[in-house]
Amino acid sequence: MNINSSDLKIIASNGGGMIIDASKYNVSDLKIIASNASGKGIIVLRNAGHINVADLKIIASNSKGSVVFDLTEL
Repeated sequence: MNINSSDLKIIASNGGGMIIDASKYNVSDLKIIASNASGKGIIVLRNAGHINVADLKIIASNSKGSVVFDLTEL
């Protein structure tokens, strides 16, 4: 099933936790999803190794602890 980023943003806003393949979404959408999940749900970003460190820091800051990065492929 393919879910678009707009739906993921709404799901995160409503407190839904999810595991996302970060390689399938652009970084700006991931930042918004993380921000929407802040304090409401847990987001796991798999394949996050392609995201540059500055963007990882922004996503982490926006999420306030709601995002887990899977960096195991590094």
